Amino acid sequence: MTDLPAYLRPFVLGVLDGPDVRVDRLGEIDFYRPAGTARTGAILFVHGGPVPADPAATPREWPVFKGYATAAARRGVVAAVVDHSLLRGFDQLVTAADEVEAAVGSLRSDPRVDPDRVALWFFSGAGLLAGEWLDSRPDWLRCVALTYPLLATPPGVDELVNAAEVIGKHKDLPVLLTRAGLEHEELAAPVAEFVSAGGTALDIIDVPKGHHGFDMLDHTEESRAAVTKALDWAIAHLGEEPDGQDKLLVPPPPAKSSTRRPTAAAKPTVAVKETKAPAEPASRPKPSTSPATPTPTAAATPTPSVAATPTPAATPAPTATPASAAAPAATPLASVAAATVAAATADTPAARVVAREHSAYAAHDLEAFLAMYSPTARIELADGTELKGRRFLREYYRPRFDAGRCKTEVVQKLMLGDWVVEHILAYDTGEPTPMIALYRVTDGLIGEVQFRV
Repeated sequence: MTDLPAYLRPFVLGVLDGPDVRVDRLGEIDFYRPAGTARTGAILFVHGGPVPADPAATPREWPVFKGYATAAARRGVVAAVVDHSLLRGFDQLVTAADEVEAAVGSLRSDPRVDPDRVALWFFSGAGLLAGEWLDSRPDWLRCVALTYPLLATPPGVDELVNAAEVIGKHKDLPVLLTRAGLEHEELAAPVAEFVSAGGTALDIIDVPKGHHGFDMLDHTEESRAAVTKALDWAIAHLGEEPDGQDKLLVPPPPAKSSTRRPTAAAKPTVAVKETKAPAEPASRPKPSTSPATPTPTAAATPTPSVAATPTPAATPAPTATPASAAAPAATPLASVAAATVAAATADTPAARVVAREHSAYAAHDLEAFLAMYSPTARIELADGTELKGRRFLREYYRPRFDAGRCKTEVVQKLMLGDWVVEHILAYDTGEPTPMIALYRVTDGLIGEVQFRV
């Protein structure tokens, strides 16, 4: 066993896959599902990094993370392990943060998961990703666990949110730290600072004789007890009943009702009234003097006009002329026009994604809003400014969400494949500003948005 790389050594609990846990792979995420069909809470296990080049297996294949996820699933929750880019180096920190955020969205949308009961568990280098979640604290985040975390960004690396600066910001967010007594010196000092800043907002499990990576290196009763207590702590804060292998480190939190915000109803699209074509040639009708709301029919499918001079009723009908010959074609043209309008205004998967984004925006739910965007989404604002990635979207939109200025009215919209085009009134400054918004949806997430004034 000592000849194996540390990450390939057995998990200290000796948990093996069994018939009561089903493992499904979706992209870069492995889902571990407990027996039964009921919705449960969920834990996302986030590995650290970096590791030596060309590892023999990616983290979701490592015995330690397979062990944690299996143990959690056997305690009755859905568990997930995500491979992310921090494995390749600290220069991938921002990319890794976006990938973890995307994994959270996938986990919350899983049919076996209660989206209001999710825990995040960070290991080693992934501790650098925890600060943003401690800072933003979305309503569905029930608890955060950190095991032998790295909490100080190495020199030359773009820093995210420092966990020590935001620990305790949200008093109702339980946080657990499992610290190794024989931790590397460069990791131990930032952990001590984190503990000092955390105060009573932090629960701690100490492993006095444990090394960094004790859950795969130190096969002792002390290690097994620490892992078991941490699992029971997370299960309890998700509102599930642990299986009693050990006493809880802290009492389970009091029961509380769901904090999920109600989803606002999507705004209805503008109705398009189909106008039947005349059966016989007719004079051009006089234009109406009352204003009408423009519709896709008016813009895209004009009715062919008939250039003919009216004749008295008693006058025999003339022989076919180019104008009268065109009349029979009006009916099929109108049918094609109506079909085109129906197709352009029909509900589509892309339209449903954009509608969910609009609902989250109207409900002032920043995390639900961001979850509808690809981690590498690109938004081009009306002034030409470009935002790329959820991180910059969060920074740009957070002041607007905090100020309660999330109001947009959809006047019209058209759908074509992956694209949704909307005529909107934006109320960012209080006064309505007409704009055109173009959304492109790929793989169920918004990947591109363009705003035009």
